[in-house]
Amino acid sequence: MNHTFHIRRTTALLIVMMAVLVGALVATISYTHNPPVTMGTAHAASVSEQTPFGSFAPLVKRAAPAVVNISSSKMVKTSGQSNGMFDDPFFRQFFGGRMPRQQQKPREERASSLGSGVIVSPDGYILTNNHVIDGATDIKVSFSDKREFPAKIIGADKYSDLAVVKIDQHNLPTLSFAGGKPQVGDVALAIGDPFGLGQTVTMGIVSATGRTGLGIEQYEDFIQTDAAINPGNSGGALINTNGDLIGINTAILAGNGGGNQGVGFAIPVTMAKNIMDQLLKTGKVTRGYIGVTLQGLDPDLAKSFGLGENMRGIAITGVEPNSPGAKAGLQTGDVITQVNGTLVDERGSLQVIVAGMAPGSDVHLKIFRSGNYKDVTVTLAEYPKNLLAGNNPDDDDNQPGLNGGEKGAMKGVSVQAITPEVRQQLNLSANAKGVVVTDVDESSQAAQEGLKPGDVVEQVNHKPVTSVSDFNSAVKQGDGSGATLLLVRRGQVSNFVAVPNK
Repeated sequence: MNHTFHIRRTTALLIVMMAVLVGALVATISYTHNPPVTMGTAHAASVSEQTPFGSFAPLVKRAAPAVVNISSSKMVKTSGQSNGMFDDPFFRQFFGGRMPRQQQKPREERASSLGSGVIVSPDGYILTNNHVIDGATDIKVSFSDKREFPAKIIGADKYSDLAVVKIDQHNLPTLSFAGGKPQVGDVALAIGDPFGLGQTVTMGIVSATGRTGLGIEQYEDFIQTDAAINPGNSGGALINTNGDLIGINTAILAGNGGGNQGVGFAIPVTMAKNIMDQLLKTGKVTRGYIGVTLQGLDPDLAKSFGLGENMRGIAITGVEPNSPGAKAGLQTGDVITQVNGTLVDERGSLQVIVAGMAPGSDVHLKIFRSGNYKDVTVTLAEYPKNLLAGNNPDDDDNQPGLNGGEKGAMKGVSVQAITPEVRQQLNLSANAKGVVVTDVDESSQAAQEGLKPGDVVEQVNHKPVTSVSDFNSAVKQGDGSGATLLLVRRGQVSNFVAVPNK
């Protein structure tokens, strides 16, 4: 009995000891592989690897001194209306809504403007926007340390909205130009003086590049960013995480409040440097000129040109006589697919490339014509100053009423030949050729594609038309295809229109 009890006690002790050892071992293993402090450190390291920029303070400290405030003023003529009781509608009613005669005399007042600028050389040259200093008679440059200096305009270019001013100082801090182009997703910092509050830094990313067709400037190749840009930021710096200048903040897409909506635009330094170098060297900007009018292609138009709906390019809608393009053999209806080996599918992009080249240089184009590709070299001329204002085909939406015409072969469209009366009524040139659209059924495919009375149809499916019979014949020949391709002149500009044959 005692012997049996001893064995049982020994066995129990062994079991307890084994349990204690196993428990200690498990605890040791658990502690070795899951220590709370180590987990926290590992997690922190992981976050640090994903977000390497713990603070932008050192970067801003280095870059911000090169960004300045620019204030300008000029004398402007006003209507002469006083700011007293005559501006109150209650009192104005006693004068029939008009001011007393002595209050209506024009007078001059001083108008002021605030913006920003970027120091690009130690001896005081500053890059900014043209609209910040346009027409200014007095310009002052202020630093963040409250120093203030007068500035003079070295040169300005309103078509790109860039200008260079200079202060008489030396050994100034500068921002260097970035060597490469920014990419979508790059972190960007905007530095400027919004609302005149004082120097401010905002952060975002580059949300798009190569933005054109916004109608902000004549030449557009904008960097789009969601870094907050507000009034007063104009002319300020957009920098990358190396502290290099990638753009000059220029415009915002704003609602009724006029503030930041998360969509701001900056002129890339590639364009800014080219403009600045020309202004410093000659005081003016010259641009390359081909002498053609252009139109981007959507999938329907691309298909009508035989490119296929997945292909892209820029159609030539007109060639100026004796222009570089005409001398090189370019024709209306050609589609430009490459410029100097670079694929292009936006009119604005091609214009920026050509405008950035010096007159006298050669531009190499790949064009698509009648189902075949062809290489064409054009020697550029200088862009004529009288053409820089540009023409918008949609500027004249209110065409004069036209009477007469006959229903043509295209459903819902009436046309007539160009008579002396029509030529005078529409202010057409003496060499204008085609047929005039006199009426468009609002429910027709032509109306949906934007055809309007007063439009002049110059071509149908690449065939010139000079009479109603030419128009009808060409439309009927194309009935078997998916769409009829029209070359339509409205005002001073021609564009292609693809009208589905339904």
